[in-house]
Amino acid sequence: MVRPIDFGGALLYILHGEDDFSLTQYLGEIKRGLGDSSMLATNTSTFDGQKLSPGELKGVSDTVPFLAEKRLVIIEGLLGRFEARGSPRQKKTANRGGGEDARSFAEAMSNIPESTVIVLTDGKIKNTNSLFKLLSSQAEVRSFPLLREVKLQQWIEKEISAQGAAISPQAADLLARLVGGNLWIMSGEITKLSLFTGGRRIEAEDINKVVSSAQEANVFAMVDAILDFKAGVAERLLEQLLDRGASPAYLLTMLSRQVRLVVQAKELRRQRKSDIEIQSKLGLAPFPLRKTLEQAQRYPLERLKQLYNKLLQTDLYIKRGKFEGGLALNLLVAELCAQQR
Repeated sequence: MVRPIDFGGALLYILHGEDDFSLTQYLGEIKRGLGDSSMLATNTSTFDGQKLSPGELKGVSDTVPFLAEKRLVIIEGLLGRFEARGSPRQKKTANRGGGEDARSFAEAMSNIPESTVIVLTDGKIKNTNSLFKLLSSQAEVRSFPLLREVKLQQWIEKEISAQGAAISPQAADLLARLVGGNLWIMSGEITKLSLFTGGRRIEAEDINKVVSSAQEANVFAMVDAILDFKAGVAERLLEQLLDRGASPAYLLTMLSRQVRLVVQAKELRRQRKSDIEIQSKLGLAPFPLRKTLEQAQRYPLERLKQLYNKLLQTDLYIKRGKFEGGLALNLLVAELCAQQR
């Protein structure tokens, strides 16, 4: 039988999820609720949960705050140590072997002074996590998943309103698709858009001017790397775009669009059309036009068709639920770059 743990009067928070922007904001609210910020700063201890021992945690948790009502103990990544990974047998062994360790940490957080507040922060955590199961019933648990689609658009509209600006529904939808759920990136883009529009409503045209250029340049570079069989470069660019919050669906759309434009430009070149005529036909600004014409000249049609067909196949895999978006794109890059010239 599992022995219950007495947490006494200690205040315990568990904040977890992939949206570390909202998680950090909520942690700030906790700090503001604990009194004078300057005094709290001298009574705050932050630990790397991957290296922390139960003894160290117990020692700092029992320490009485200095000239303040509360001591704040923040532990980053401790719950992640108890996430089961690997094969079913490895998961079972890890859960059995890690049970006592999880209990040691739970007991280190019990029977501590009421003046101590403990906050555990982590990424995505499963309900089967052994330490989480021991602590969750005694903690205030807040989950921060990545915002998507309607919820992300609502967050955008709220954030823009807080900055004294407004945005059209079409622009909010475009911004959500273009930037994705990384709210650190999104917050910065919203600030740039608010400054750029100077108080008027933000429209889709403003987003195309302000937000898309950097990602568009990386998309051009990733197409080059894939077509040149440069797996390392392509994988690194893909990882950077995903880390910056670009959604897999958006990246797939941008890659497909660019390859389609290159094929069209190649055909128009074969018809001896001028640059101005090609620009008019494709509807491109000067920079994208120049990059598209360069790619049309460099790569054979068969290689472009091969990439385009694989992109369409990947799109079907994602829509039918065969692969998650990020994994599907990584598999696409690996497959295309592994093929022989």
